[in-house]
Amino acid sequence: MLFRQNIEPSCSYCRLGRSIGNGEIACVRRGITSCSSSCRRFIYDPLKRVPERPQFSDKKKAPEQLTEEDFAI
Repeated sequence: MLFRQNIEPSCSYCRLGRSIGNGEIACVRRGITSCSSSCRRFIYDPLKRVPERPQFSDKKKAPEQLTEEDFAI
């Protein structure tokens, strides 16, 4: 979920950091850090977080697997 309450801190979606590529973040407070690190100044920015793709079961088809027959009445 994108807006859950207990987000594990990560520099990759902190308001103070900017991605510079190669898994590195330029942090306003700490300088260059890795995406997986974090500090006590972590401020969650939901717009930077990329949610995981949903897993489809046998009953639900992935969007690319749908055909016109699935939409016929």
